[in-house]
Amino acid sequence: KKKTIITGSRVIPRTSPLFQEFKIWQTLNNLEVRLSDVKSKKKKKGINYSTMRCPYCGSSVVFRSAEGIYKRNAEEHMLYVCKRYPECDAYVTVHKGTRIPMGIMADGKLRKLRIDAHHAFDRLHESGMMSRREAYDWLAYMIQSPLSQAHIGELGEYYCNVVIKESRNLYRKLSANRGEA
Repeated sequence: KKKTIITGSRVIPRTSPLFQEFKIWQTLNNLEVRLSDVKSKKKKKGINYSTMRCPYCGSSVVFRSAEGIYKRNAEEHMLYVCKRYPECDAYVTVHKGTRIPMGIMADGKLRKLRIDAHHAFDRLHESGMMSRREAYDWLAYMIQSPLSQAHIGELGEYYCNVVIKESRNLYRKLSANRGEA
């Protein structure tokens, strides 16, 4: 069986100095310095979500119900929300029953872009043209990221626009190939 690999425009690789500088600044913006308690020497594993900062305004982040943010919150979603909400409308939903965010905090513009990116991307596997795994492999390739980190909720504006454009292009190509068969 002949396997066709379709590639789109390349994006900045993780090994690029520009990307590395971006990651350093992103990490520095999320640091919080505290004096350690000498008595307790046990270290907690994992992420300390209490030190999260809003990437837009730098304010602290609160864990709260989505009541008042979502029109309906029948599923009782929880969020990390900028303390300055609604002036700064950045927030991120958490996985049900946990405190683990589904991505990186986003303002209204970026949330809309992520929804559009998911819609364009999901068409690839929901149409049956690709398996879900093949679609995520393609996404990881497009954003130059390991498969374990290929999540639209982690993307910024630039990569969301890349995913929207390239997903639509790939969908058109696959649709055209399907019509010829």
